[in-house]
Amino acid sequence: MDSVQWSRPKYPVVLAQGELHVWRGWLNVEATEIDRYSSLLSEDETARAARFVFPHDRSHFIAGRGLLRDLLGMYLRSRPEKLRFKTGPFGKLLLADHPKLRFNLSHSYGLVLYAFALERKLGIDAEKIRPEFATEEIAERYFSLAEQHELRALPTELRTEAFFLCWTRKEAYVKAHGDGLQIPLDSFDVSLTPGQPETLRSHDGNRWVLQSFTPAPGYAAAILAEGHPESMRFWDLPPRFLTQES
Repeated sequence: MDSVQWSRPKYPVVLAQGELHVWRGWLNVEATEIDRYSSLLSEDETARAARFVFPHDRSHFIAGRGLLRDLLGMYLRSRPEKLRFKTGPFGKLLLADHPKLRFNLSHSYGLVLYAFALERKLGIDAEKIRPEFATEEIAERYFSLAEQHELRALPTELRTEAFFLCWTRKEAYVKAHGDGLQIPLDSFDVSLTPGQPETLRSHDGNRWVLQSFTPAPGYAAAILAEGHPESMRFWDLPPRFLTQES
C-alpha cells in the first residue's frame, strides 16, 4: 500500500475541479462534541441514531455525520445543519441540493475517511486489518476465482494484507457505482499482491483510477475515482474541526 502524506490544511479549504480530497478523522470524541454534532443532524438522522442499541455505535454514527456536515458546509460555504441529504436507489448518500459535489465515506473501528470531488463519482473504503477475519472461507464467498487464485499463490505471511487489499479495492468499486449488491462481486477482479500496482479488471476498468493507501497503522484503505484527477490531497481533521479554526 502507498504511503501518503497527511497534511493539516489552512481553512477554509477550496475543492478545485480536477482535485480529489481525502480526509482522515477519528470518531472517539468527547461528549461535548457529540452534543454539538447532534445539534447538526436532521430529524431522520436523529431517529436513526436513536435506533442504535449500543451507545458506542450511536456516538460513532453521530460523530461521523456531524463531521461530514462540517466538511460539506465548509466546501459549500453553508451552515452544516441546513444541508439536506437523499439516498440513491441502493442507499448511497447524496446531497439533495448540490449534485456537483460528490462524496463518499467509510469508517472502521473508530477511524473515518471522507472523499470529495466535483462531478466525479468516487468510492472509498477503510478496514482495520484483522487476521481472524481474513479466512479462506470468506475469500471464497466474496472474491472472484482469479482473486482467490492470486491469494492462495502468495506466501502465508502476506495473505492477511493481501486479503484486505482485495476487500477494500472491491468495496471502493462497488461504492463508487452506488449499485450495492446489484454488482456481483465475482463480475470484476482487482489485484491484491502487496507491493504490486493496483489493477482493476472490469468492463469499465478504463473509466476509473484506483489507489490503495495506509490511513493509519493496522488499517487498509482504497479509493476509486472516475476519470483521472489532476491531484489528490490527503488532509487530517484536527480536534474540534471548524469550531476553532474557521
